[in-house]
Amino acid sequence: MKLERRVPVIAGGALLFLGICSCLGAERGKSSDWPNVFNDKGGTRYSALDQINRANVANLQVAWRYKTHDSHEGSTIECTPIVIDGVMYVTTVTTKVVALDAATGQEIWKFDPYTDLLKHWLKASGGVNRGVAYWSDGKPGGARRILAGLTDGRLISLDAATGKPDTDFGKAGEIDLREGIEWDTTTMPYGPTSAPLVFENLVFLGFSNSETNPSAPGDTRAFDVRTGKEVWRFHAIPRDGEFAAETWPKDGWRYRGGANAWGGLTLDTEHGVLFIGTGSATSDFYGADRPGDNLFSNCSIALDARTGKRLWHFQEIHHDLWDHDNPCPPVVVKVKHDGKEVEAVAQVTKTGYCFLLDRATGKPLFGVREEPVPPSDIPGEHSSPTQPVPIKPPAFSRQEFTDEDATDISPEAHAFVLEELKKYRHGKKDIPPTEEGTIEVPGYHGGATWSCASFDPTTGYLYVNSNNIPVLCRVKKNSHGGYNFTGYDYFDDQNGYPAIKPPWGQLDCIDLNTGEILWQVPLGEYPELTAKGIKPTGTENFGGTILTAGGLVFIGGTKDEKFHAFDKTSGKLLWDFKLNAGGYATPSTYMVSGKQYVVIAAGGGGKPRTKSGDEFVAFCLP
Repeated sequence: MKLERRVPVIAGGALLFLGICSCLGAERGKSSDWPNVFNDKGGTRYSALDQINRANVANLQVAWRYKTHDSHEGSTIECTPIVIDGVMYVTTVTTKVVALDAATGQEIWKFDPYTDLLKHWLKASGGVNRGVAYWSDGKPGGARRILAGLTDGRLISLDAATGKPDTDFGKAGEIDLREGIEWDTTTMPYGPTSAPLVFENLVFLGFSNSETNPSAPGDTRAFDVRTGKEVWRFHAIPRDGEFAAETWPKDGWRYRGGANAWGGLTLDTEHGVLFIGTGSATSDFYGADRPGDNLFSNCSIALDARTGKRLWHFQEIHHDLWDHDNPCPPVVVKVKHDGKEVEAVAQVTKTGYCFLLDRATGKPLFGVREEPVPPSDIPGEHSSPTQPVPIKPPAFSRQEFTDEDATDISPEAHAFVLEELKKYRHGKKDIPPTEEGTIEVPGYHGGATWSCASFDPTTGYLYVNSNNIPVLCRVKKNSHGGYNFTGYDYFDDQNGYPAIKPPWGQLDCIDLNTGEILWQVPLGEYPELTAKGIKPTGTENFGGTILTAGGLVFIGGTKDEKFHAFDKTSGKLLWDFKLNAGGYATPSTYMVSGKQYVVIAAGGGGKPRTKSGDEFVAFCLP
């Protein structure tokens, strides 16, 4: 592990540097932090800053760029920067942890956790990292730490001022997260991809793992932020004798992963309740060896943050066969129902639904109906006869693919797709995988993705970017008598565009008070199609929204590599900027010395498969 510094810092000097930044901010103007990847711990991603607003956002210009110099073909950056006292903390393509002057982008220190590493574990989910967490003991001149989860199965704690490992934490500043797992995981990917979450003196982690058996467990875990000692662990798949164990065969938890909170965690700080959204159980797409509803996969779950005790759960998908994970945690919200303020959480899903649940009980506020779905014709498969659908809000993504839904961007594309549709099973949603292949909408990437949603506490409106990308889901028989998934295949036209009618990517605004969708607008475009006179189609998108009191929604995410600002009331596009690579990360906004900035990682690559990049770009007004 290696620490680099780009500005002179001596003992105590870094704390002095941070203090100077803070003092200058107080003298020159107001400062405002973005202290967590979701800004607040409840996940709203709302900022009260309004210096940048509807009237002047078109004047935004680049304030600074910071290059990471570690990109490679196919790499991406999914990190949301956090900002505390004028210092920004980010992770790079290869999960170097970096502190930057938030006003200038100048590097203060950099820590490489992979230098001189003795063990080389497999990295989960390709090694992506979505950011870090900050903890302070609250005392003047006291302990201040940056915590980063590594996809090879480690958690590190660094001094926020110097970037040096905290020697009181674990062994030389890190803990091996594989320790304490009941079976050998040395050949299995296992580690956090989303940022840790801190509450009091605890740090919480969700995990990514393999999506086929055998797999490392998907348990959510809590550690002492000072020592690194594990405090509690929530069994994502219940052990025999535990609550909900009957939704599995005997010993169903052994050598099985999934039901994991890989998309991050949120917190009700007032009541000390931790919220997670869990993924599907392994193996994806074939569940003959896991009959039943398979709790706690595909659930929104409330846990006592201090003990890990389950308070309630709500399952959005029974016996998942489509990799329709809950890709993110619920957002902690307050809404108005029947003239009363109600504390709730909003879970957006890959299936294109938003489930609004009572925060104390998990009961759906608008109600849920169980809709019949087609049975599986794969021998031995026990698909669920029904799936839950919220009565409100309506789906924000497409729910079927009939012949009438075939793309209309050209007569040739329309005819090609109709001919292709004859080969595969298609129609309504939730058709189980087949050997000949089924067309699934929404696809593997949603609906909603790991980028989650944003919430405006002043209106009760939820904002979520979504996809309408069809995929081909197919399984084939293996030599052991079971079935294997054949691979993640898009269902495209002859030119590589999605086979369904546009829009293919959207920005959606939902009124959680009434359960109505207020507006939906295409998000992104293919310039070559626009040049032919086709109105913007939207593109598949990754990376989420943030909201400001200036009336704006900021989002990158699109394959056209643009960073956008929309009017949050109307959905009108007010500004966009062509990045050097796609902004497949959620931005953040903050103020230093009276000037508001908006910053986004332009890492490209990743699942959208555009060119890779290596920079963070910050914007401000002239």
